Order: sequence, then C-alpha cells, then structure tokens
Amino acid sequence: MARASADRALMRRRRLGVLGLLGGLFVAGLAAANDLHLGAAAPPATLMSLDGRRISTDDLRGQVIILTFWATWCVPCRDELPLLSAYARAHAADGLTVLAFSLDDPEEADRVRVVARAFDGANFTSGLLARSSVPGYGRIWHIPVSFTIDRQGRLVDDGWKDKRPVWTRERLEAIVTPLLAATR
Repeated sequence: MARASADRALMRRRRLGVLGLLGGLFVAGLAAANDLHLGAAAPPATLMSLDGRRISTDDLRGQVIILTFWATWCVPCRDELPLLSAYARAHAADGLTVLAFSLDDPEEADRVRVVARAFDGANFTSGLLARSSVPGYGRIWHIPVSFTIDRQGRLVDDGWKDKRPVWTRERLEAIVTPLLAATR
C-alpha cells in the first residue's frame, strides 16, 4: 500500500516536472517572439518546401517576404489562403514571395499537399514547420499568424502584435502594397 502511494507521488512529481518544463518552453517561446523589433533585421527563416526545396529568407534579399503559418485543420487559415494566393499571384512580378509554413504533423504531409496544391502552385510555396527553421519568431502557438519582411530584410509587420492576424484585402493593401511599390 505504501509502495503504491509512493509510486503515485513520484508519477505526480514527474508530471508536474514535465508540465513545468513545457511551461518554461512556452514562456521562452513567447520571450523570443517578444524580442522581435519592427524596423530591425528580421530573424532568418528557412522553409523546406513540400517538394524538397530549401528556401531561406537570406537568399530572398531584395524581395518583400510574407511568412505565414497555417494548418489544414485551421478554418481561418484555410479561409485566408485563397486571398493570399490571389495577392501573391497578382504581385509576383513586383517582387513578392510568400512562404507558408504548415503546422501539420509530418505524417500529414499528403493532406498538406492536397490543401496547398489548391492555393500555392506558382503563387507561394508551402512546407512543414517541423522540417523548417524559424527560431527567431518564437513558438508558433496560435494561427494564423504572419510576419512581413521588406526588401532590405527588416521586419515590418509582427504577427504576434496583430489584434486581427488574418490577412484581409485591406490589411494586405495597407502593409504589403507600399513595400512592393518601394524601389530596391
């Protein structure tokens, strides 16, 4: 009886320890996200696309870049993808690049391909966050969330601070269109 009670107490302490660790990682992720500064150099990000290409924001200097985070199970994300795709298509010649990071599990890659195929093609590139690298943006804990980088590599829109993070036509026109009009 005493042994069973001791085992339960040990398991409870282990669970609390794991929860504490996860909580610490969550806070650390928020702290990293809060370290983003508008007008400062954007943290580097690398997308491993669904077709195996490695695309780094460092290699895209001179482009306006939207990093967007989504998932197949996120209804607001799926609602914004057609708008973002149409905007990306309309402004590709103006120097716009959209990198779309899916939070779906790697085992769901086929499902992500099906959804992404409907929206990306030549318009923007999708990949799995789990296979990509975005360390300076904090833990992606709510979606959709996006970040915009200007042609000089500076962060101009911090999705963590957006009260309404879903892209709308008006928001794209207010944030991204002026950046595209700016010369290199």
